[in-house]
Amino acid sequence: MKSAPALRQAEAYWTALRDGNSIPRRTQIDPRGLENLLEYAFIIERIAPGIARFRLAGQHLTQLIGMEVRGMPMSALFTSRSRPNVGAALEQVFDTPAIVDLTLHSEDRFGGPTFSAQMILLPLMSDYGDVSRALGVLVSDATDVSDTIRFDVTGTNFRAVSHIEPSDIEAAAPSVSENNLPVKNSNSYGNGSEPKPNPGFNEPAEPMKGRVPYLRLVKTDS
Repeated sequence: MKSAPALRQAEAYWTALRDGNSIPRRTQIDPRGLENLLEYAFIIERIAPGIARFRLAGQHLTQLIGMEVRGMPMSALFTSRSRPNVGAALEQVFDTPAIVDLTLHSEDRFGGPTFSAQMILLPLMSDYGDVSRALGVLVSDATDVSDTIRFDVTGTNFRAVSHIEPSDIEAAAPSVSENNLPVKNSNSYGNGSEPKPNPGFNEPAEPMKGRVPYLRLVKTDS
């Protein structure tokens, strides 16, 4: 499992988006910058203390859960005994804010195969300047999954990041609504056609049919 390079690539992309000590905005995230990671990437939204849900999720997470995960709580990936640890990690991400690395191991089910995974969570600002979104990447060695996989947290690493107040960068950072972004007529990127200007992930103009796209937007109030 080559998880470490993938996680560090995501962190390098996130770091490149920072303006001084600011936290990147969710609308700055462009799938073209994560081209090699889209299958493993996701964006979560804080909905209560210690609770976040998936707004976007890559195909790898769909395979682990066995269904579309967008709109589901992030805790669905974890065993009940590890959910308090996940909640505490989310509070670090959003309140400190901090980068969080999680080492994961799937629960043992009746002697079946077990899997290892690595996850990184990188804080993002919403359109309103609060840190209530996060970019994440989860890479596991799970293949040919036939049942829902849930993970135990076996290790955590918190790294606080310096953060200037949103008011200090408001004049320099354009306000773009997550639910009013320009749309494009394809769910593919780099296909030779130039997309409309778009500072973040967008939603297809028409419902997609067939294979689940790697990343799709969950429409909620920002």
